[in-house]
Amino acid sequence: MSPTYRRSAAALAIALLTLALAACGGSGDTASAATPDGHDHEENAEHAPSPQAAGHDDDGRDENGRDEDGQDGEAHDETGGERTRIPADIAEASGIRVAAVAAGEIADAHEVQGLLTPVDGRVAEVMARYPGPIRALHARAGDRVRAGQTLAVIESNLSLSSYGVTSPLDGTVLSRSATVGTVAGEGQALFEVADLSELWVDLHVFGADAGHIAAGSPVTVTRMSDGVQAQTVLERVLPATATASQSTVARALIANEDGLWRPGSAVRARVTVERFQAERVVPLGALQRDGETDVVYVREGEDYLARPVRIGRRDAERAEILDGVAIGEQVVVEQSFLVKADIGKAAAEHSH
Repeated sequence: MSPTYRRSAAALAIALLTLALAACGGSGDTASAATPDGHDHEENAEHAPSPQAAGHDDDGRDENGRDEDGQDGEAHDETGGERTRIPADIAEASGIRVAAVAAGEIADAHEVQGLLTPVDGRVAEVMARYPGPIRALHARAGDRVRAGQTLAVIESNLSLSSYGVTSPLDGTVLSRSATVGTVAGEGQALFEVADLSELWVDLHVFGADAGHIAAGSPVTVTRMSDGVQAQTVLERVLPATATASQSTVARALIANEDGLWRPGSAVRARVTVERFQAERVVPLGALQRDGETDVVYVREGEDYLARPVRIGRRDAERAEILDGVAIGEQVVVEQSFLVKADIGKAAAEHSH
């Protein structure tokens, strides 16, 4: 084979190889064919953010529970007050009680302090009639005695015979100053006996309050030792002023069946001088403070709504409602502070 022929064959082989490569070229570009608008939609779809990736759940709320408007779902009363929901069984177990707003009475009452004293004419001093040595004693301080009961036996120096010293009334021995073997003088007080079935309550009234208190005013007396109360009325206002305290003394009478009202004890008393009829009243336990505002909690089903109210007159037990709730609405009257705390807790959780 001539050199010229070999060169021609080599040139043809190169040309055929070039054509073959050209026929196979560009096949890799057709795998991602473009759409008429020049964009690869399949690829774009793979990279588009989903609602979850944007921080939203399928129901349109974000990961914090807020809706599209940014609200956190906290319920509010239509009047602008906050509310909470407490299931009935939990409210019952917590001692939450409600009552209907209704008409009631507001009392103009004055709180005063007092002192218990025996009733005039019901205290007696038991004395020796004749001088002589004391041979026996039959009563001690605190004993209850009957009228005519012998309390002591004395041997008379005049007759050298013994005689008994008796109680002039039914009552309690307040004190005993006699001792067996000592000589009792004529007219010497050996015992003090008092009828304590009833006691005076001397109430000390100060300043301008004295001008509002008069005989016949209802009085509630409270025993400080155990909180027991007695109902009575003022019998009189004494004409003189107590020198030590510069107070006016108003006096009432109370029964002492249990014997636990003791002379000399201090007591609290509430004197009612006037009563007012109000269209709407609630117990003081229904009221709570929200900043500078008085509120009550109205129950609607298992929801409790904070309702701002305006207060009129009030006494030691009730308050008059001028506006904010209607007659018949159910308001929390016991454990209202628990409802307040639950609403405050819910508000704090929603703020974070």
